[in-house]
Amino acid sequence: MKITGIIPARYASSRFPGKPLVLIDGKPMIQHVYEQCKQSTILSDIIIATDHQEILKTAIGFGAKAVMTSPQHLSGTDRCAEVAEYTHTDAIINIQGDEPRIHPQQINQLGRLLIEGFPIATLAIKTDFNNAQNHDIVKVVKNIYDKALYFSRAPIPYHSTHLYFQHIGIYGFQKEILLEISKLSPSQLELSEKLEQLRWLENGYEIIVGETQYSSISIDRPEDLLKI
Repeated sequence: MKITGIIPARYASSRFPGKPLVLIDGKPMIQHVYEQCKQSTILSDIIIATDHQEILKTAIGFGAKAVMTSPQHLSGTDRCAEVAEYTHTDAIINIQGDEPRIHPQQINQLGRLLIEGFPIATLAIKTDFNNAQNHDIVKVVKNIYDKALYFSRAPIPYHSTHLYFQHIGIYGFQKEILLEISKLSPSQLELSEKLEQLRWLENGYEIIVGETQYSSISIDRPEDLLKI
């Protein structure tokens, strides 16, 4: 099974413009992400998908395969779908371009779920009550078969002291599923929570949730760089 890792890298982030190019230990953030992906043993190929010439030039400069995509995409998933449509592959793993410490084992775990045949796969890690109160941290509730019931910025389930799962924003898709969901219109729950995965759930797609032991740090704002 051929699994391609795609790293969407958008320049015009409202909270941190140009963040894929910000230097961390002398390297642009997007290079850190790429190098972590290179350590995965399950990816057949890695592609950086961007909307900006400077990111493209930088990625090619450190040896990555990179392509230009439409500046009109509203999500990384849509950007991945554009690349996937013209890529000879069986499955796609969408790796966030703003997580420079993404663990290769997380990528491998998602790949194994795709090989098992699940249509959409993602990860979550157990978290505590204090983290669950943070609206920037997305929580997921799953059923006894580890399939997602709901994602929320609210602390769900209500009044729990030990059952919180923090969603890790990395997704795996069978290629045909990715192309299908990229054609769906935004849903009410998605717009309410500002979480695109709710669009897939509302339209009847199943999402398997693997439990990971590795946390992840997303760089959403300049001050988040202090975390790493």
